[in-house]
Amino acid sequence: MTTTQQPLLETVEQQPERTADAAVIWLHGLGADGHDFAALPPQLGMPPGSAIRYVFPHAPEMAVTLNMGMRMRAWYDIVSLDARGQDEVGIRRSAAAVDALIAREVERGVPSSRIVLAGFSQGAAMALFTGLRYPGPLAGIVALSGYLPLYDALADEAAPANRGIEIFQAHGQHDEVVPHALGRGSAERLRAAGYRVDWREYTMAHQVCLEEVQDIGRWLAGRLPLQGGG
Repeated sequence: MTTTQQPLLETVEQQPERTADAAVIWLHGLGADGHDFAALPPQLGMPPGSAIRYVFPHAPEMAVTLNMGMRMRAWYDIVSLDARGQDEVGIRRSAAAVDALIAREVERGVPSSRIVLAGFSQGAAMALFTGLRYPGPLAGIVALSGYLPLYDALADEAAPANRGIEIFQAHGQHDEVVPHALGRGSAERLRAAGYRVDWREYTMAHQVCLEEVQDIGRWLAGRLPLQGGG
């Protein structure tokens, strides 16, 4: 991916008690901000001694066509949920901004192989888009109530370093915002392309539930195991 000189996104961060040896970059959904999931880490049940830095960036504000042109925090414009309505320029611009956050974690001493990209809804779409194209190996991708944007470009753009990446993808069975079928269809496409997807679905709408959070915590503990001295 081309790199662009741009200011880093503003973030909400939660630091571990000791020097971070892993990081989770969590991307919020449309119209929310970095505070939206800031209360989540203690609920994940990660092992004591985990040295994970949680980074919750704020998306920029922009007019969103699907919401009558109202300005809100968004990773890209949405004209419709169909592939022809995807804002490719916006998606790629935000992917570059997320790449910069990953690079900052690496500069702070966290190897890319100890970084998980996570997101909810539009943030999940960005986690999938960015993570599958990131040139260095990542620890995993968490995509909640989202979908895979610009799928047709993936075969040409997928990073070899992340061909074997672990993906946790989950969706509510009664989601009326991002239809369950869209999420499941994305998971099936990823599997067909050779990716390892741990698909979960829950009896809920466009939201996050406690069972899901606990499942994420167990999955994260497997991707970011304690290191020596923990």
